[in-house]
Amino acid sequence: MPSPDVTDAHLRHLATLSRLTLTDAETPGLRESLAAIIAYVDRLRDLDLAGVQPMTRPGDEPAPLADDVPNAAISVDTLRAIAPAMHGDYIAVPKVLGDGGGA
Repeated sequence: MPSPDVTDAHLRHLATLSRLTLTDAETPGLRESLAAIIAYVDRLRDLDLAGVQPMTRPGDEPAPLADDVPNAAISVDTLRAIAPAMHGDYIAVPKVLGDGGGA
C-alpha cells in the first residue's frame, strides 16, 4: 500500500505535536527524510513474518535491573534552585496538551 505524499501541512502538524519549531528552509529536507522513513516502514510491512515470535527486546537476555536502594533526597532549597520556574510551592511546567504547545 503506497504512502501518501508528505506535505508541508503534514510536517507542520507533526512539528506542533512534537513541540518543534520549523523554518521554511528546514521543510524540504525534513519532507524528504520523513518520506524515506515512511517508505522504509512500507517495505517492512511487506515482510513475511509468519511464525516469527514477537520480542520485547533484541536477544534473549533479560533486562538488567538495578537494586532498588534508597538514596538521600534532594533538599527543597536545591530543588527550588534548579527548577526552571516555581508557582508557589510547586514546580511550574509548560502546558503540553491542548493549545499550550510552543511549536
